[in-house]
Order: sequence, then structure tokens, then C-alpha cells
Amino acid sequence: MLHITFSEQDIADLRYERYHHPHPRVQMKMEALLLKSRNLPHHEIAACVGVSEPTLRTYFRIYLAGGIAALREVHFYRPESDLERHRTTLEAYFTAHPPANATQAAAAIEELTGIKRSPTQIRIFLKKLGLKRLKTYAIPAKYDQERQETFKKTNLSHG
Repeated sequence: MLHITFSEQDIADLRYERYHHPHPRVQMKMEALLLKSRNLPHHEIAACVGVSEPTLRTYFRIYLAGGIAALREVHFYRPESDLERHRTTLEAYFTAHPPANATQAAAAIEELTGIKRSPTQIRIFLKKLGLKRLKTYAIPAKYDQERQETFKKTNLSHG
């Protein structure tokens, strides 16, 4: 069991932060340390806060290493795409040369960066860049321009 001594100022900060910090995870950490300051056993603290004992010990080690300021920090794992490193280059290229489809964009990205991705991943990346798919419409097959002009002159001029 870890032995931690708390100052009166730390206990006052823990009491305040457990309800007033904007992030609920930080509030949980503060609650755990406040219960630790009351000398409760680890299994009871873990049950009250709703975390496992190894997570609880991690909170205690963070406090011992950096104090309450270290407990306030929230770090979540956020993976970043390899394409993000080439974002400015690809954005400039696709603004100048818009691709007709995702397969064409994937080929261009592979040629420019050497990174190969599926068309689905390319569509997601292009959407993040702010590029939109162009909507194309079919042209009617039986369009007769002379009949259209005649129709416009005769029917629209009388009405």
C-alpha cells in the first residue's frame, strides 16, 4: 500500500476540484485522492470511485510525481493518419487538380506521397480536407436543339 502524506492545502484543492473541475475524469481522480487522504483501503476507494485498483495506483503515482497539477491533465490516445503529414501538399494539389473519383485520388496520393490507401479511406481524408464530391447529371440522349428552339419561339411567345 502506498503511503502518501497530504498537506492541508492539497486536501482543500482536492475537495474543490472533485466537483468544480470541468472534466469528469479529473473529478474521479480528485475523489480517489481525497478518499486516500482519509486512509481508506485501496479496494474500498476503487469501489467508491468505480475504477480498478491498478488504475487507482496509477492516480496515486501521478500525484506523487507531479502533484495536483499533474492530476488535472487529461491525455487521450488519438492516432493520426500518415496522410496528415502531407496535408498541405495534397490540399494544394487537389485544389488545382480535382480528382474525378476516389480511385483517381488514391492513385494521385500514392504517386505524390508513396502512401497507399483504399478508396474509402481516401474519401474520408478528402472530406476532412473540405473537398466535396461533384455531382454530375446525365445529358438526355435524344436532345434536338432545333426542335427546342422552335418550341421556345412558338409556345413561349404566345403565352
